Amino acid sequence: MSFEKAVNYLRTKGMEDRVIVPEASSATVELAALAIGVTPGEIAKTLSFITKEGPVLVIAEGTARVDNRKYKDTFHTKAKMMPGDQVEELVGHAPGGVCPFGINEGVPVYMDESLRKYEIVYPAAGDDHSAVKLTVAELEEVSGAIGWVDVCK
Repeated sequence: MSFEKAVNYLRTKGMEDRVIVPEASSATVELAALAIGVTPGEIAKTLSFITKEGPVLVIAEGTARVDNRKYKDTFHTKAKMMPGDQVEELVGHAPGGVCPFGINEGVPVYMDESLRKYEIVYPAAGDDHSAVKLTVAELEEVSGAIGWVDVCK
């Protein structure tokens, strides 16, 4: 269901032809990179955080790690990853396929500065056997990102 939701959203943006469905799993950055044939950094991972105000998504390059101090300076709260059993309900996609489009209404999306070193990136498309080939500018547009942040090491 999440895959269809993501693809339907991409269809409204005229980008459904960018979806890649490899035979191998793309549930982790490493698996996705192998399945698609790119470096792990080119995978645009969508990190799901929970705050007092609700869920927050941050899209980062695949090998980036969250810097707790930078996160707290940016969001004025401690970085707290969303529990896996709450991700689908709060975001709209299950772990292993979380992507920044076709998500639940009102979930803010941010782009991390770590993505700027790439021209093309590959976020998931709603499940653990999918990806979408997008430029960073296209990802910013289709994700509806409300801004850029620097929260990774």
